[in-house]
Amino acid sequence: MARRGDTIELAVLGLLHEGPMHGYELRKRLNLMLGWGRVLSYGSLYPALKKMLRANLITEVAATTSPTSRRPRITYEVTESGNEHFHRLMSEVGPTAWEDDNFDIRFAFFSSTDMEIRLRVLEGRRSRLQERLARVQGELERTQAEVNRYAAELQRHGVESVEREVRWLSDLIRAERGNEAAPAPSPAAPPAARAAGPGIPATNE
Repeated sequence: MARRGDTIELAVLGLLHEGPMHGYELRKRLNLMLGWGRVLSYGSLYPALKKMLRANLITEVAATTSPTSRRPRITYEVTESGNEHFHRLMSEVGPTAWEDDNFDIRFAFFSSTDMEIRLRVLEGRRSRLQERLARVQGELERTQAEVNRYAAELQRHGVESVEREVRWLSDLIRAERGNEAAPAPSPAAPPAARAAGPGIPATNE
């Protein structure tokens, strides 16, 4: 199972890979990625940043002071070692890549991976959810007569949520395979023709 610190590290490297950011902006972007149910506090973010600074994955730059504050504003940037580490993490394929928290972060940065890796992660996530779905459905059938209607309704809601994500993943996998099978557009093709193929959303948040 991926540790929370490892998930934060991957997310920070991915965001800084897009450009330098200060702590407030990093926390805001991370909370958008993690979702409303997993709010990240400064108490969790700054120890992770300090650890990444010690490992030379990121560096900090003190900007000039503003008229409203005498304290320099710290901006974080990813180092060359950090970029290499980020691409290495994104290329790894295994159970941790499709766990609940880690999958969301990996998916948000799918543009940094090739299609084969994306397909393996999507298929791994779908297989994991199908196993979970079979288990939950079996439990629902066994316990429906033993629990009150509210508990049964909560179980049904869980089943429906997993079924929706499995369908979503199947659509993404078909789109990826469609892109793989489609011939590359000619450089002379008009933009409208190049945009006609199936696409993958950049994030699931």
